[in-house]
Amino acid sequence: MANFDKRLKRISSSVVAKIGQAEAFKGQWVAGAQLNPQVLSRLKKSVLVTSAGASTRIEGARLSDEDVEKLMRGIGINKFRDRDKQEVQGYYELLQNVFDNWRYIRFTESTIKHFHKELLKYVKKDEKHRGEYKFGDNRVEMKDVNGNVIAVMFNPTPAYLTPKEMQELVDWTATALKEEKYHPLLVIGNFAVEFLNIHPFQDGNGRLSRILTNLLLLKSGYAYVPYVSHEKLVEDNKTDYYLALRKSQKTFKTAKEDINPWMDFFLDVLKKQVQSAVELLSAENVEKLFSPAQLKVWEFIQKAGEATPLEMSKKTGTPRPTVNQVIDKLLRLKKIERIGLGRATRYKKI
Repeated sequence: MANFDKRLKRISSSVVAKIGQAEAFKGQWVAGAQLNPQVLSRLKKSVLVTSAGASTRIEGARLSDEDVEKLMRGIGINKFRDRDKQEVQGYYELLQNVFDNWRYIRFTESTIKHFHKELLKYVKKDEKHRGEYKFGDNRVEMKDVNGNVIAVMFNPTPAYLTPKEMQELVDWTATALKEEKYHPLLVIGNFAVEFLNIHPFQDGNGRLSRILTNLLLLKSGYAYVPYVSHEKLVEDNKTDYYLALRKSQKTFKTAKEDINPWMDFFLDVLKKQVQSAVELLSAENVEKLFSPAQLKVWEFIQKAGEATPLEMSKKTGTPRPTVNQVIDKLLRLKKIERIGLGRATRYKKI
């Protein structure tokens, strides 16, 4: 376990700067993200589809986001392998559970094994090893878009050492997060890269690492996670993902372990993720923040340029309480300004 502490004491100034950037955007999200529950629900459903598709495509599945959405709606898509559909459904349901119940999920080895079992519960070929650490040695492979192996990246921890190394990793991570000895993003990043270095299960390690990353980020206060897909950003930078993993992992168990290549990549992804979350609050994307009824009010204000709440209500057929909700939100987002006082109060688009 001491090796983890040594790694994190060798963090570069670049990584420290990126943590600061990610935290600054996180602060903007927290300040502005008083979103309508219906909007949040729609965003979360969209991210579940995108994340399930992206995370399984990284590992060689071929379903598009549209295919995933059809599958989750119970529409048959027969042009794909059963295994692709089974893996996507398991991922979707497990990530949904994490998004909905992360407050009540304990971070333990038992949880990780249970997650693995749930992740692969529909995959027939994985029945014998679901929820159990690997029985034999495995290897990490890079696959192309068709699922073909194009390179063997490295040989992970031997099976006989896996239980010991997993216990050390989980115990260290839980303690480090609780004691706040290091910034949580360093702890979570270290967990992800070490988990993938151990590769504790026969299959599903990459997908499970991303599920667990979502869980740990949520438990560490990164509330934007369910509204912008972490997995999609990894998929969009798949080559850099593999290269960063390998650059750091090849130094592990040497005299000079270097986690910086991985942390640079991990934090770049998180920065893009929270930037995208903050952009949900921007003028260009403000439509995503409103229910259909609220959106009518915003569209009227844009056309009219200036109006009273009563005018907004009458012209759009929207109840005054809903109009007031829209006004409050637009004022917080600095999309409109208040002119006058009392009954003469009007609101002008900025």
